Amino acid sequence: MSKLHLVFGGRVADPQTLDFSDPAALDVVGIFPDYASAEAAWRANAQRTVDDATMKYVVVHLHRLLEPPRPA
Repeated sequence: MSKLHLVFGGRVADPQTLDFSDPAALDVVGIFPDYASAEAAWRANAQRTVDDATMKYVVVHLHRLLEPPRPA
């Protein structure tokens, strides 16, 4: 299975949380086939908005959501 990663961002209510103010206005950067390319996309977008403390971009490990660990 591919290790897919989603990169998205948006305005947060508090910069110390992931409480996005307007989920409908999220900036979906894309889905990437590996962490390195997802991190590069995250870094580019985070750097572009570095002066806006209420903008936050994140990398989500989709492969962990699609195939959670199985109980032993």
